[in-house]
Amino acid sequence: MSESALYSSVSSQFDHVIRDPVWGDIPMPESIFELTRAQPFLIADNIRQLGPVSMVYPGATHSRKAHSIGVYSLARRMLLALIERGQISFVSREGARSFLVAALCHDLGHYPYAHSLKELPLTSHEALAGDIMLEEPMRSLAGSCGADPEQVAAIIDLDRDEPHDRETAMFRRFLSGVMDPDKIDYLTRDAFYCGVPYGIQDADFIMRRLFIVDDRLAVDERSEISVEAVLFSKYQMYRAVYWHPLVRSATAMVKKSIVLALLGNEIKMQDLYGLDDEGFRSLVLGKDSDSFLLARRVFSGKLLHPVAELSYDPANIVHTDLDDLEKRLGAESALAMAADLPENEIVIDIPEPINFEVELPVMTAQGLEPFIAHSSIFSESAVRDIRNSLRKIRIYAPKKNRDARIQELARQLLS
Repeated sequence: MSESALYSSVSSQFDHVIRDPVWGDIPMPESIFELTRAQPFLIADNIRQLGPVSMVYPGATHSRKAHSIGVYSLARRMLLALIERGQISFVSREGARSFLVAALCHDLGHYPYAHSLKELPLTSHEALAGDIMLEEPMRSLAGSCGADPEQVAAIIDLDRDEPHDRETAMFRRFLSGVMDPDKIDYLTRDAFYCGVPYGIQDADFIMRRLFIVDDRLAVDERSEISVEAVLFSKYQMYRAVYWHPLVRSATAMVKKSIVLALLGNEIKMQDLYGLDDEGFRSLVLGKDSDSFLLARRVFSGKLLHPVAELSYDPANIVHTDLDDLEKRLGAESALAMAADLPENEIVIDIPEPINFEVELPVMTAQGLEPFIAHSSIFSESAVRDIRNSLRKIRIYAPKKNRDARIQELARQLLS
């Protein structure tokens, strides 16, 4: 497809302009705008992007829908910048539209309450989003946009069959990497609504410095600072916002409730699919069992507080055993018994492993170099140290029990 025709297919026919506080005016053709009015987007509009974070940062009430529209805007900017520099002349109009629709719809399968349910044995939200795009009405709506629903699903869900065509494989990497539009939006948007300065990204500069090498995004040496900014921002946002101790308390309390309910056959995994925040809240508050006691406490604002904290050590078998949610329940029961507390008053939290994507190639005078090898700051050992500094095991209990005795029991458990 000619570059001018491809550029026109991405940049023309705008019937709607969405006013976004983060990225300004976001133009959309009617066909893509119609996607945002379908039922799956009504659900996304009622899911807070950051779930319990608003308990610490009251402004953090923005929705998955707002984030999705932001990702669409950045994906469009990315395509236009690459087309202008003649980087993706092999891409078809249908492929470009499929990428834009995938960027817009990538979170349609997301669970409520942020990542509280992430470690549970549920179908991934990417797989659910891919399935949604292959069902009506989204299949027909995507087709009306000039996109291929099968390609959209393949771009969103990396666990689907490996794509055989060049552009689908490339667009998958566009939507999942260090400089992807998803990450640039959520870091910037979350920082904006939390009122913190850590996550703001210079999106326009980033888009101007992107190149394609072997169908992968690459940057030149001038934009190395932008890569570092993304990685620094991710570290700071996890430390200050996403993994704030009280945010993790709410996350762990809700997670433990759902694990207990699933093990007790009080709910099925399918009950958690397709819920917005209000549907999830109704599910929890509609149950009187002790399994949901912790989640009910979260919804009434009564959080447990951290009484002990230790860096996660992957070489410590006690720590790795606690990665198993059922073994974690056993450890919580043992600690509660030793502390003479009810089982629902002890919660152990271990955040999931975090990935810092540092494989982005850098174009230097000597040729391509991996960013992690080229950077003087984000070396392999530095990235490992950052990951280790963020991932902490915390034990939570009622505030009245924050005494030396329970702290000592917690330390004994984790040693």
